[in-house]
Amino acid sequence: MSDRLERILRQKFRAAGRQYARARDAYQEGRDGEGNGRADEGVIHALPRDEEGRAKLVCRREAERRAVHVDADGTPACFEAGHPDCEGCLGDVRDGIVETWE
Repeated sequence: MSDRLERILRQKFRAAGRQYARARDAYQEGRDGEGNGRADEGVIHALPRDEEGRAKLVCRREAERRAVHVDADGTPACFEAGHPDCEGCLGDVRDGIVETWE
């Protein structure tokens, strides 16, 4: 490979790496809210609710809409420890990226 081509490729890869890092940082900053680590409590309260105050979540395990109580830690009442779908849902609820319905 010629020196010129190698230099151009190296520059392009570095530029792409910098762009990726900026995008990653912006995403993390936007997801965390005020920069306080994680915005768990605000996210939990921001979930759509039914008349009884239950969060409207789409269950990963059963692929259905559910209205469930979510405790202060962000754990849905239907959570089953050790089940991969439930573990993923728990993380999504706490990160504020869980699928909901209206």
